Formats: sequence, structure tokens, C-alpha cells
Amino acid sequence: MKAIVYTTTGTPSVLDLVDRELPEPGPSEVRVKIAVSGVNPTDWKSRVGGGPGQELPFPEVTPNQDGAGTVDAIGAEAADLAPLLEVGDPVWTFLSQHQRATGTAQEYVVLPVEHVVALPEGVSLDVGASLGVPAMTAHRALTVSEQGPSRLAPGALDGKVVLVAGGAGAVGHAAIQLARWAGATVVTTISSDAKAALATAAGAHHVVNYRTGDAVAEIQAVAPDGVDIVVEVAPGPNAALNLAVLANHGTVAYYANNNGDGVTLDVVPHFAKNIRYQGLLLYTVGEDALAVAAEDITAALRDGALPVGEEFGLPLTRFPLEQTAEAHAAVEADTVGKVLIDVAG
Repeated sequence: MKAIVYTTTGTPSVLDLVDRELPEPGPSEVRVKIAVSGVNPTDWKSRVGGGPGQELPFPEVTPNQDGAGTVDAIGAEAADLAPLLEVGDPVWTFLSQHQRATGTAQEYVVLPVEHVVALPEGVSLDVGASLGVPAMTAHRALTVSEQGPSRLAPGALDGKVVLVAGGAGAVGHAAIQLARWAGATVVTTISSDAKAALATAAGAHHVVNYRTGDAVAEIQAVAPDGVDIVVEVAPGPNAALNLAVLANHGTVAYYANNNGDGVTLDVVPHFAKNIRYQGLLLYTVGEDALAVAAEDITAALRDGALPVGEEFGLPLTRFPLEQTAEAHAAVEADTVGKVLIDVAG
């Protein structure tokens, strides 16, 4: 089978296309024939590591956490753990390369059955490959506030106001869609008219250009009683804005630290408003939280709530498997939307 590998950290040039033996699933594993591999910032950051030449956890690594394809083989115990999963079923995968040597930038991948999720009928493999890191991160961000909810479903966020920082990014896009599906009023901050159009297409009720106007005043006009949840990509630069617009018992759920090395908080007004800063990282959040996210995301998929493509606010940029290096470079260069690799040609 064809696979992309690297044996040392570094630039995209360390990625090579090679032939490898077809892997066999263990008792609690599933082999997936990958059609589309999704690329996330975490993928190129893992490839770069601490710098060129850093020792890898495995002699050889195949990158990419997310993907979609069809079930190709099922281990004996996996068949008992997921009795409804059958060979040929379309599926999406998540955390495919976490603590493992091989991810989805290859024709076949063997995964724990818990990280292989059936795609509902009619949901495309492009959607499946665009879930994983973005959608599960967004789900977690929307379910960690002090006053709930702990699960997402239609009506779960009724009466809540959600502010999504960076609504044109992949996580921001998924957060807008999931929050809208769950009944929230969704506000998002963006930096250009083009990104405003994408956030609106994703389903945001209100878009605020933080570069051209008074973002605090615009958000307060939309949410005079305050924002309940902030899905935050840049907690440092946005700390003052978040304090100004958050409601009592509001939560900042942060999953990245874009454009800043730290967060400086004015302590008294934060504890006076009972504000919670909640960090989240999929790699350490635990299997129970991941399983809940997969279930809720699947329900949203059944309702058609997570479409992709420019007309739905998430442009797709595609590369063939042999151009995985270019795909990684595109994500590293902050290409707007989702970068996908067509593994199956």
C-alpha cells in the first residue's frame, strides 16, 4: 500500500511516499481503507516537533489524525465492541495517530475500534475527514461551562449566547454549526469581509469585524445580558474583550494560544463575574469525553448540521496523496478552510 512517512522532524520536505505492507488489525482494532485524509495544524506541528532532527517516538511516522473511508477488516473483539459496524461501512476516524506510529496519510490504517465512527447515510467522506480534531474540539468547548450543558442536542443551548473567536477557522466553523444546531445565538469575530461571509454561511447569527469597529460595543448590542460561552483561539489578545462581554458565570473555553505567549487577567473583575477559564486538549481529555463527542457529532450529522464546502463556510483545498508535503505547507501557511488529501485518487 502507499503511505506517507517521515523519519526525522523538519519541514514538509521530510515527508516521503513509500510502499508498505498491509497492516493487520489486532483483536480490538479495525482496519480502515482511507479515501480522504484531513490535515490539521496539530499534524504539521507534530512533524516539526521541537526542531529539525529531533528524536521521534517511533522510528517512522505516518502523519494526520483525521480521515474518512470504509471499514476493510474488523478484529474479533472489535466486532463485539461495535456490533453494528460491518466491512464496507463508511466511517470517520479521530486521533488516528495519537500515541501511534501511523495516521491517515496512507491507503489503509489500523485503529482502536473506539476511534472509528460510522458515518450516517448520505454524509460525504469529505465531511467525515473534516470532523475529528475541529468538531470534537468545538464540542468540548461548548460543553464545559459551569451551567451546562454537558451534552449537545437540539435545544441544549436554547437561551445561551456563544461567541466564537475566529469563526472562519476549522474549529470556529464547527463551533458555529454545533452551537447553532443546539439552539444558541451565535456571534463570531472575524478579520475581513471574506471571512465574515464564510462565518455567515456556516450559520453565525452575527459577525463582528474586530479590526474595523468597536467589537465590544457590537457584541454587547447583540448580547446585552452577556455572552455565556466563548470558544477561544487567542486567549491572550482577546482577554480584555472577553471580560467586557461575558455574563456572570461565563466561560472562556480555550483550545489554542494564537498570537500570544500568555494571558494577563485583571483578577478582581474576573472573580466578581465568576468567570471560568477552561483549557481543553483532545489528547488528554479522556476517552469518555471523546466518546460523548462522537455520539453527539453523529447526531448532528444525521440532522445535516455539519456540511462543508465554501457554500457552507468551509472552503476545501485538495491535494493527492503524493503531494502531502504541499498539503502540510498549505495548513502551515494558514490556508482558509479545510485542507484534504485524496488518498484514494
